[in-house]
Amino acid sequence: MDLSLGCTRMLIDESKAQGLLRNQCAYVLATSFWETAHTMRPVVEAYWLSENWRRNNLRYYPWYGRGFVQLTWQANYQRAARELGIACDQDPTLALDPANAAKIAVTGMREGWFTGRKLADYIDLQHSDFVDARRIINGTDRAQEIAVIAQHYDQALTGEWVG
Repeated sequence: MDLSLGCTRMLIDESKAQGLLRNQCAYVLATSFWETAHTMRPVVEAYWLSENWRRNNLRYYPWYGRGFVQLTWQANYQRAARELGIACDQDPTLALDPANAAKIAVTGMREGWFTGRKLADYIDLQHSDFVDARRIINGTDRAQEIAVIAQHYDQALTGEWVG
């Protein structure tokens, strides 16, 4: 895996700053890689569609997915604002700023913001359940594919990480 792609380094730095283990960071990277259509840059949900389409078709507009992990729903934007001091509850586009998106992704996955499940529920020093870890973000859709990506990131991070 290319650790220089897009904002990968920013996600690695944020993971280290928050004390994540190497394998936990690998899963954050794999999820971000998947959710950003392999760009490792914060994206807008259904980026190929117009804002007008989102306004007319998404029941959670304007709180649609943004960032590395597709922060969605007003309550999640409010939580990010409250816990991280990012005013994305007032301006949802702030979740697209790479530094903000990295904090949201890492903190949210570490603390279990999105589904109530967190990184430590599946990934610790003894095991890396990269398949079931998909439940941190979004049920089990594409869990196997994301798990393979996480394994590749875990290997790529081995030389620069303890834990």
